[in-house]
Amino acid sequence: MTSCEKLRVAIIGQSSFAGEVYKLLRKDGHTVVGVFTVPDQGAREDPVATTAAADGVPVFKFKSWRKKGVALPEVLEQYKSVNAELNVLPFCSQFIPMEVINAPRHQSICYHPSLLPRHRGASSINWTLMCGDKKAGFSIFWADDGLDTGPILLQKECSVDPDETVDTLYNKFMYPEGIKSMAEAVNMVSAGTAPRVPQTEEGATYDPFLNKKELVRLDTERPAEDIHNFIRGLDSSPGAWIMMDGKETKLYGSKRFSGSKPTGTEVAIEGCDRPGVICSHGLVITGSDGKMVSVARLSVEGKFVQAAKYGQVEETRERLELTAEETAVAEDLRKTWADILKIDVSDETDFFVAGAGSMDVVRLLEEVKMKSGVELQNEDVFMASKFDDFVQTVVFVARGGSLKPEFTYDAIKMHVNNMDISFPHQIFINNEFTESSTGRQITSINPADESPICDVARSSPSDVDRAVRAAHEAFTEGEWGKMNARDRGALMFKLADLMDQHKEELATIESIDSGAVYTLALKTHVGMSIDTWRYFAGWCDKIQGKTIPINNARPNRNLTITKREPIGVCGLVTPWNYPLMMLSWKMAACLAAGNTVVIKPAQVSPLTALKFAELAVRAGFPPGVINVVPGSGGECGQAIADHPLVRKLGFTGSTEIGKVIMKSCAESNLKKASLELGGKSPLVIFADCDMDKAVRMGMSSVFFNKGENCIAAGRLFIEESIYDEYLRRIVEEIGKMTIGDPLDRSTQHGPQNHLAHLEKLLEYVDIGVKEGARLVVGGKRVDRPGLYMEPTVLADVEDHMFIAKEESFGPIMVVSKFAEGDVEGVILPPLYSAVTWRVWSVVPMTRVRPGLWRVYARCEPAPCTSRIGSTPAPASSTPTTRRTWPPPSVASNSPDSERTSGEEALNEYLKTKTITFEY
Repeated sequence: MTSCEKLRVAIIGQSSFAGEVYKLLRKDGHTVVGVFTVPDQGAREDPVATTAAADGVPVFKFKSWRKKGVALPEVLEQYKSVNAELNVLPFCSQFIPMEVINAPRHQSICYHPSLLPRHRGASSINWTLMCGDKKAGFSIFWADDGLDTGPILLQKECSVDPDETVDTLYNKFMYPEGIKSMAEAVNMVSAGTAPRVPQTEEGATYDPFLNKKELVRLDTERPAEDIHNFIRGLDSSPGAWIMMDGKETKLYGSKRFSGSKPTGTEVAIEGCDRPGVICSHGLVITGSDGKMVSVARLSVEGKFVQAAKYGQVEETRERLELTAEETAVAEDLRKTWADILKIDVSDETDFFVAGAGSMDVVRLLEEVKMKSGVELQNEDVFMASKFDDFVQTVVFVARGGSLKPEFTYDAIKMHVNNMDISFPHQIFINNEFTESSTGRQITSINPADESPICDVARSSPSDVDRAVRAAHEAFTEGEWGKMNARDRGALMFKLADLMDQHKEELATIESIDSGAVYTLALKTHVGMSIDTWRYFAGWCDKIQGKTIPINNARPNRNLTITKREPIGVCGLVTPWNYPLMMLSWKMAACLAAGNTVVIKPAQVSPLTALKFAELAVRAGFPPGVINVVPGSGGECGQAIADHPLVRKLGFTGSTEIGKVIMKSCAESNLKKASLELGGKSPLVIFADCDMDKAVRMGMSSVFFNKGENCIAAGRLFIEESIYDEYLRRIVEEIGKMTIGDPLDRSTQHGPQNHLAHLEKLLEYVDIGVKEGARLVVGGKRVDRPGLYMEPTVLADVEDHMFIAKEESFGPIMVVSKFAEGDVEGVILPPLYSAVTWRVWSVVPMTRVRPGLWRVYARCEPAPCTSRIGSTPAPASSTPTTRRTWPPPSVASNSPDSERTSGEEALNEYLKTKTITFEY
């Protein structure tokens, strides 16, 4: 504080705001010679009076300062007795006579919660929101004989969020910054540096005091934005009201609604020819412009109700009998209510009828949390405003109950794999499952017997647009965009825990929908997905920038920092071979970085993605953060690639489609693209290998997950001296494989994912044989119901053949021989330049060969694995323990290939902002 004289200050006003200003002025060394406030309301004393009296400061409680416009002599006499040098009016609802205003040596300064000259009047903070102002703030001015017209001493402003309410604006800015600024203003007065800037009449508004019922009635014949602003401006008190179904109904918790018109129960709104709709989002009101607003809570003839439950038979919880310990907590809460309300509290006492305001709600919630460990929300107090109901709510939550509305959807229910399972089959947008805009559907087929599982909603481009706009709103304006990184991580950990609790159900759905062997799905498809979510959840609060030394702009100094920020809305298009795991690899990194997501799962295997969306809601993810749009790639996936609000697209699929997507990303809005495309993964086996291990590795590298594996060994190179023996051993092992129902625990080899893929694999074998490859075993469809293919071996494959260069993505081993020591023949052009090698693996040897390093050196940035003797090697793209999970995994040797795991994957979904300060 600037060196200055300490002033004798009179505080004229009320509320806890005035009480905090009082404390800060005393802390700064000023003497508060008197506090002038309003009379007690029943037994309830104003907070500033209580605070001052405790310090022995004189307190005066005047019902009025004047009568018929003339100052009351007895009031003036009491005021003059304190001999103040400055009047401070932090929050004053009374008219103060000019004899008082001008009496002190420094006269009077007053706090006003608007950026004067706009919104003069007693309800200024309400009008700031009701008028849709983008900026809010407060003014500290020199009081005069006008209505908030005195010269400005100090002003401060803040931006207004689109869903801001009086409470949020007051709590985040007006209250804390206003208190500090009042003290700052007094210090400026005492230092002789306080300006007097005359107010201009340009842009001035005089807004009426909202104390008349007709002023707060909502006119629904207005645009949706105006309706939203009107409701939020009156959200705490007194509340905007309408006549709905003939009943006076107050509206609270307004949000702009971006979805299509919801289905639900229509309700009549007086004066509006468009009915409201009661649905899962609450009460949805359509404005004159056709846009919509959702309202979360209603007060119908004085009784609060969740808008989504309006008109339903009220669900009554069974009354809880309190334990001795809970009874003690209840009596503690009664004392808290009594302390806040300054009255005796009975079981029937209503918190708000007794005079509680928004700051009292904040205090009550904090004290409940401290005394009982229970965390409630503001709306929980509104919904249980009587003391007895409030105690029941606290005890209910303390015992593990949830106050959130039950999440419901149209579920497909089945009994399969000796368990009951249920899963959604609709589009998932904004935390709600809905039908597609066109009503079209896709039939999901069980590849084990080709029977239909269910019909799934097929998204259209307009559905994608809705999903992207919901994700954009969640990112720019919703709770997700404002969430602390650690809280984001907590949500992801909770989601991982829910996936863990439902892992058998998820694995079963994955099995019937994609053909994955259940035991493999449980461990890999689902187990590794859970590990991925836990891994990236831990990254959320560790994303950070750097400080960078730069030359100073003398005589000033400079500081440059970088900040790692999310990109925005990200589109994801995932394949059908590992539906849940591919979703997890991409989405976990994306969300950890703070982005929002629109994902198109594979058209033929969408069910685990939809079940995952259900779990995300149950984990508490806010609306719009995750959106799932099942559909075709050419229609739905293309719409994501073309959408201008999508800032990043992650795709896994064929190289041909990847080229189309990259072009679309460039032509739409130059969105960032990361692509995991096709490739051919060689497995090189030297003659001095451990044959048993080499055979096991060859089998697993080709036939794991029915060969539908992006890191499958697409071609085996066997050193000539062991070539025939190796093939003989492989045929023996194939003969031992159990082919059958993927839900059978003994099954090793399940059905291919879908019919078109099976037919493509059979064609692949046919082409290979025609080009001269030797069919050693398999090559046919298994003679049984379902989409089963025999494990196949094609030998004597030469470089010019189609199957030497193209990926099969199925249970087909493509085998070539190479002369002893001829590593160069394996890795050098023309073959190398013609094929996109994805993963190199070199199987167990008894010694390190000099040529081995040439193999490593020629590998593009992709996982490369070898085994020397019996030393265990890491998996070629996925680890085996959580400790090492997950290393960077690269899709192909394309310069735009995607990093799918580890910190590298996180960087795919972040952008770097450079900020330079000069001081």
